[in-house]
Amino acid sequence: MQDEDAQGSTTAPRRLCWGGGALLLTACSGPQSVLDPAGRDAEVLAVLFWWMLGGAVLLWLAMNGLFFYVTRMKERAFSPQAADRLIVFGGVVFPTVVLAVLLSFALSEMPRQRDLGEGLTLRVTGESWWWRVEYRTEDTETPVISANEIRLPAGSRSELELAANGYIHSLWIPALGGKTDLIPGRETRMSLEPVTPGEYGGQCAEFCGESHAKMALRAVVLPPEEFAAWLEQQAAPATPPETETARRGQAVFLREGCGACHAIRGLGARGTIGPDLTHLGGRRTLAAGVLPMSRAALEDWLRAPEAIKPGVRMPAYGHLAAADLAALATFLEGLK
Repeated sequence: MQDEDAQGSTTAPRRLCWGGGALLLTACSGPQSVLDPAGRDAEVLAVLFWWMLGGAVLLWLAMNGLFFYVTRMKERAFSPQAADRLIVFGGVVFPTVVLAVLLSFALSEMPRQRDLGEGLTLRVTGESWWWRVEYRTEDTETPVISANEIRLPAGSRSELELAANGYIHSLWIPALGGKTDLIPGRETRMSLEPVTPGEYGGQCAEFCGESHAKMALRAVVLPPEEFAAWLEQQAAPATPPETETARRGQAVFLREGCGACHAIRGLGARGTIGPDLTHLGGRRTLAAGVLPMSRAALEDWLRAPEAIKPGVRMPAYGHLAAADLAALATFLEGLK
């Protein structure tokens, strides 16, 4: 019985170690992993991480090897001169050289990650709790406005001007680069050079209030020609509703005064308090990554937004008749 207890006591830590190791490995890949880079800036950070990890492992092996040698293999005490040399070279020179190499590499890469964009400029404003995104190029006089989604062309460096409204935020898309703070009253900037088309997760990385954890965004990297076509489509006004249900939803939208907060270019709504809804239905998610973009999710959001995202400033429309609520969701989903 004692043997079984002893065996169980040694097996449990092993299982815990294996389980913990497997859990850690799951963070090495995925759309929001710093170790699965899809942009040049993230590649630099990943390389720096692996070199720092290698340096830390090297220092750990050297120090533990030294302790093992001194306590288990060295039969006689060190002379004062040998002890001094060991302290100077092992405790000062070696760590200093390793850290200096890592620091030199990091400093050499920092200017590149602050380079100006190559034609495309985005202004990203952190709101409560969502992201306002404006696109400007050399060919556009007025910005193209979207929300909670950043689209970038692959193979070129885009510049991001960052601002905040009311709270400090921090924009972080791990697969594309490092994070940068958004501070009310100040304008900060960063630049990103994505290289691999795909969809990647982003997040506010600075605690900013009730729905901080629900302030995500989606970064979509497109081939240059696809991005140009998408931006041209986004610059166009909204398509008028084509079905009777969608037209009824537009009437509900106007009747309830939604245009006081939201803009829909081409349909008369010019509000600037909330997100621009001109092409809402073409976005991947709703409410800054909280819900998928679908008619059912739109109905849930319209009915009780506070229940989905605490502290949100959007009023609830649960008072609407079921048919009106469904029509409003149909209208909004059709804005693509």
